[in-house]
Amino acid sequence: MALIENGHTHSLADLAAHRQAAWAAQAAYVAENSAFYQRLWQGKAPPKYLQDLSELPFSDKADLRLSQPAHPPFGDYLAAPAHLVARLHRTSGTTGQAMNLALSARDCQITETVGARAQGLAGLGPGMMVVHCLNYQMWMGGLTDHMTLERTGATVVPFGVGGTELLINTILETGITAISCTPSYPAVLERVIADRFAHLSPRDLGLKLGLFGGEPGLDDPALRQRFQDTWGLQPRNSNYGVSDVFCNFASECPHDSALHFVAHDVLHAELINPDTGAPKPIEPGAEGELVLTHLARDCQPLVRFRTGDILSITETQPCACGCHGFRFRVVGRSDDMVVVRGLNMFPTMVAAVVTSFAELSGDYHIVLDSPPPHDALPVHVELAAIYTQDTSTLAPRIEAEFKKRLGATTRITLQPHGTFPRTEGKTKRVIRSYE
Repeated sequence: MALIENGHTHSLADLAAHRQAAWAAQAAYVAENSAFYQRLWQGKAPPKYLQDLSELPFSDKADLRLSQPAHPPFGDYLAAPAHLVARLHRTSGTTGQAMNLALSARDCQITETVGARAQGLAGLGPGMMVVHCLNYQMWMGGLTDHMTLERTGATVVPFGVGGTELLINTILETGITAISCTPSYPAVLERVIADRFAHLSPRDLGLKLGLFGGEPGLDDPALRQRFQDTWGLQPRNSNYGVSDVFCNFASECPHDSALHFVAHDVLHAELINPDTGAPKPIEPGAEGELVLTHLARDCQPLVRFRTGDILSITETQPCACGCHGFRFRVVGRSDDMVVVRGLNMFPTMVAAVVTSFAELSGDYHIVLDSPPPHDALPVHVELAAIYTQDTSTLAPRIEAEFKKRLGATTRITLQPHGTFPRTEGKTKRVIRSYE
């Protein structure tokens, strides 16, 4: 019991029998083979029906981080024999200790098929050539995301990170029209083009489709417009996932920039209050933490796994693209949330204000030099390359805009253009220097 062909185009009602049968098989498998969940559930049998899943306790990243060092290399939530592990990945470690991820051949196949649904919704398909510029060095965003791109029928160029000058020449020579990367990576390309290809502009590369993931930011209309104006490409948020669960199970489509959930046949989603754990309905306007349960997983099955991602549900009706999964936006991560005088601040909210100023490059860091509570949000922002005017009034204007739009008090520090490194991987926005 695993995937339904084009499962994202089926309603939850149509998938109900399949999902229930999948859970029955998965629950029995986890109960018998996962020492981690045997311990967490304290000998209690998992509920027979998927609708009763809330009877079980949550699991979270902290639990997994304790399990792996105690039971290396995969933790005691490895439920399959070691000889069935077909692929080993490692998480980026952006939010803490890097984790080893184990996939069986079936896990790989399901993961790649679900990811291909997402990339296909975003516009990739047969007859297109895409260059994949995420890190191949053990990160799931490398090889496994590459395989999701291949399953759309597109031609995939496995470039990875580094060698930006070679990348530009490769795009020009081969007629590549799509790029898969983080939203911050085009800034790296722009700098290299300006420094070493003075006769070219980003538009001259001929890219038409940007498939972005790995970082927040693409919900900002100003950033989308900038990609269109500077590169002449259509930006798509095509790659949302949680590495411990699936590398990619949601993307936008040409009809709606909200993320579409594409994995209901193999993944059960819940929404909870992040503070109390109380369930919340998945309905338009709801906001809460995403909790996920594998319905088909061999190696490291997770049940009621708290992702730490805070979602805002935008729609649950079928989209014009044919996808029946609920649609949502990622407000932020609970571990990136900074509380300022009772207001919950996320990097995505900061980005929306920063990118509204033409005087700034759009890059920023939230630099916390002391533990909470915080009376003000300290934000370091970078000046735009072309900005040479007096900056004496700029910081107060930015602070006033934050107060107006978010109600938060900020302390703005202006930095010269080029101060922040342009990364080829994930960009860390919240810097806790006191840790």
